Amino acid sequence: MPEIPQWASQALSEVYDPCCREKGISVVEMGLVRSVEVDGGRARVELLLTSGWCPFAARVLTEVRERIEEQPGIREAEVEVVWDEVWTTDRLSPRAAGLLRFLPDPARVPDKSAYIRRELR
Repeated sequence: MPEIPQWASQALSEVYDPCCREKGISVVEMGLVRSVEVDGGRARVELLLTSGWCPFAARVLTEVRERIEEQPGIREAEVEVVWDEVWTTDRLSPRAAGLLRFLPDPARVPDKSAYIRRELR
């Protein structure tokens, strides 16, 4: 994954995919920000979506653009959804993965009853 500049990560740390807002998981922690590049005061941000059918995509793109444009030295930002890479759960930060509690691949859980008992504690 390309490195996202620290200033951009901070700027986007309070932008949420509406589906994860209640858990406090930002677009950065979701791994939705693929890249941020700046050339002469013009920023270009590439975002992935968790689903191509995301009904909130326009809102997220607008909020990302606004947050980036608020940053010193940035006079304009372009935010683009990229379609040549699929978002997967391995892009989640460890904190986000813990909060979302994705289930493991069933083939990797030899004793399903023990797994359920352990996770329901």
